[in-house]
Amino acid sequence: MRAGKVQAQAEYIEANRQVKKIIRADKKKYVEELATMVEKAAREGNMKQLDDTTKKLAGEYCKPERPVKDKEGRPITEIQQQCNRWVEYFEELLNRPAPIDVNP
Repeated sequence: MRAGKVQAQAEYIEANRQVKKIIRADKKKYVEELATMVEKAAREGNMKQLDDTTKKLAGEYCKPERPVKDKEGRPITEIQQQCNRWVEYFEELLNRPAPIDVNP
């Protein structure tokens, strides 16, 4: 029984290391995406986005972000995919047939 516990603990430690490594990589990618957004906002003169994104990078951001979900309800993590989903959502919302007038 002792050998099984030691092996399980070793597997846990290795899995924990892998998770931490993945988290570090994802955090780095997220910060790089935010930095790209800051640069783009600065080029375009979009001060609100520039300010909001700079606060995120500085760790002073308190505006909660709700995850964007695809049509099946799965969360979308990539920023570009989230933007594409918003475009798709608003195209569906705004490009509907005109309502039928029941009172002529």
